[in-house]
Amino acid sequence: MAVLTDRPAAAPARRQQHAARTLATRFLGYATLVFFGLVFLYPFVIQIGNALKTEPDAAANPLSPFPDPLTLAGFERIFAGTNFPLWLGNSLLVTVLVSIGRVFFDSLAGYALARLRFAGRGGLFAAVIAVMAVPGVVLLIPKFLVLNQLGLYNSYAGLVVPLLADAAGVFIMKQFFESIPVSVEEAARIDGASIFRTFWSVVLPMAKPALITLTILSFQGSWNEFPHSLVSVQDPDLFTLPRGLADLVSGSLGKGTQYPLKLGAALLATIPVAIIFVLFQRYFVRDANDGSDKG
Repeated sequence: MAVLTDRPAAAPARRQQHAARTLATRFLGYATLVFFGLVFLYPFVIQIGNALKTEPDAAANPLSPFPDPLTLAGFERIFAGTNFPLWLGNSLLVTVLVSIGRVFFDSLAGYALARLRFAGRGGLFAAVIAVMAVPGVVLLIPKFLVLNQLGLYNSYAGLVVPLLADAAGVFIMKQFFESIPVSVEEAARIDGASIFRTFWSVVLPMAKPALITLTILSFQGSWNEFPHSLVSVQDPDLFTLPRGLADLVSGSLGKGTQYPLKLGAALLATIPVAIIFVLFQRYFVRDANDGSDKG
């Protein structure tokens, strides 16, 4: 009987031990996340701190996040002593055109691969997957030769046209369109809608999560695109932000580290992408069935 009476008393102790272990494990997990979060954020903090320093202070204390004294002279030099406004305008133009083009053409290609039945469809999709596996640097020289032969080298068309479609975007849209019930499209065709009308008016509005995801990825990719601009333009008036920043880092403004100017320019170039991501991150595709008919 004594053994039986001890068991109820031991149960709360075991629960307390289990709760203590759970709390300790959770605390350790959060502490690890905070640690690695600070590790990843520290370079960004260093970038902000050095952008607000004087040139001597940044050269003497590059790893200190605290400017002494705090100054905006680096940002003033960015707009007064470089072609940053021109690079910014070129990047905005190219990024907007490329993002619109990718959303449109990738959606068309994805819908065709998901719904249309034609000879070689499987092989074509396999080619799209194969392109995703090819490193971009391998295509730089062929890309330059093609642009040069077509007369697109050193032009805005050369910056935009080769980026208007990408294999990853086609793959994303194809997978999403396949999650939409065919019955939705059949009802539209019964009403007399053509294939393009069905795609544009019925299916595409249902693919909003995938479209926003593709828009974010296209904006980030084209905004940060450097290798393509390296082989497509040589005229400084056509430089985008990544190409212009590379020109700054290479020492085009003369001697000295010039950390405030370089890091300030890099910080300004990061802001648009960060804003777009923060505003639309909740629209990333969470479920393959988002946007489909659940009824």
